[in-house]
Amino acid sequence: MRVLVTGGAGYIGSHTIVELLAQGHEVCVVDNFDNSSPVVLDRIRDLTNRNLGFHEADIRDTATMTRILQEFRADAVIHFAGLKAVGESEKQPLRYFDVNNGGTVSLLQAMDTAGCRRIVFSSSATVYGEPDYLPFDEAHPCRPTNVYGRTKYFAEEILRDWQHATPGSAVSLLRYFNPVGAHKSGRIGEDPRDIPNNLMPFVAQVAVGRRDRLSVFGGDYDTPDGTGVRDYIHVVDLARAHIAALDYAAGREGTEVFNIGTGHGYSVLDMVRAFSRASGKDIAYEITDRRPGDIATSLADPSRANTVLGWKAEHGLDDMCASTWAWQSQNPQGYDGD
Repeated sequence: MRVLVTGGAGYIGSHTIVELLAQGHEVCVVDNFDNSSPVVLDRIRDLTNRNLGFHEADIRDTATMTRILQEFRADAVIHFAGLKAVGESEKQPLRYFDVNNGGTVSLLQAMDTAGCRRIVFSSSATVYGEPDYLPFDEAHPCRPTNVYGRTKYFAEEILRDWQHATPGSAVSLLRYFNPVGAHKSGRIGEDPRDIPNNLMPFVAQVAVGRRDRLSVFGGDYDTPDGTGVRDYIHVVDLARAHIAALDYAAGREGTEVFNIGTGHGYSVLDMVRAFSRASGKDIAYEITDRRPGDIATSLADPSRANTVLGWKAEHGLDDMCASTWAWQSQNPQGYDGD
């Protein structure tokens, strides 16, 4: 297939492109480098020995997106482009709605004009909010507790309505749990701008000496050790889930929802200890106040993806930590050190 990847220079997008190219798909990337680096595209070419198209553009520029889709003759889109920091979303709600929801509308308008009818969307388990039961399955009510989660939920609704009104279209909504890890080569990985908003890159930067200590947001949750429990999934497993969703959507019509996780939960302190073992480094941390919008526990029921897509997470916690350390130790300043 000819696959347009929005936000393809980002963490999950870059790993997904490697998997797409490995399976023989043609790829065109759109990214504005708001939270990514152009270096990653050169590294993908080196890793795969394949070429890929690239346009520096903002998905809210409908005319440009239309031209790119038409020239590339895309069969499908994988839509990663968006803002993703929970805390920042609470402070900048209009920016998040503009980029995450306005950008999705713009992309779909461009797809309509270009005649592209298949899309896989990078959604999030944050759409569920406080659990009525655990693990979360796809039928769980969606009541997101923060602005970021609401933008993902509204984007899902936009995509559902577009699909319903667009004959021959297919939408796959992938609700990620917590992606971690890196490519086994250590050449590509998670490289957030400024202070990391996610746990693992912060832990890795403490281990490599870029940060003094980790702030653990909340030590009084109703969990075994008081810290938040999450379902962590290796980014390569997550990337492969996109290929499975893309293949499944081929020749089908409708909207499908899949949880992409492992079904196993680890606390923040579990992750700190595991990363310390993988890196051989002590990870200094302190317990601080809870972060607004966070919940105590988030755990996936991935059985629908296992059964319908024929996909299953294969990498365990040790792989997640070892590959993250391989990336961070080889790239202590991230892509900026290249």
